[in-house]
Amino acid sequence: MAEVGSQDYEYVEAGTVDVKDLPPLDATTNKIMKDEFTTGFSLTVFYFILIFSIPVMNWFAPELAFKKIWGGITVTWFVTTVVMMAMAFIIAYVHTALYEKRLKKYEILNK
Repeated sequence: MAEVGSQDYEYVEAGTVDVKDLPPLDATTNKIMKDEFTTGFSLTVFYFILIFSIPVMNWFAPELAFKKIWGGITVTWFVTTVVMMAMAFIIAYVHTALYEKRLKKYEILNK
């Protein structure tokens, strides 16, 4: 990160930059951004399907959804709290691993 007063960048006051005036991204950065969007969108859809499966399970399989396990907690609450939290960590790990793999790929191509 550049220090204040550094000559690495030209200071521009907030609110004075028009997006149309910005130069286009270089090809590598553009490809990385598109790949990031694809990864993020895919993982978002996957997580949405998981979250949406809970009310579907409640509606179509109430005998399973409201079955009590450990200390009276229902399967629905277990899936909502424990399983979805674990899935959030797994999705974050997958996203980070794919990002690091992508950075290594582009570092090799740029050398």
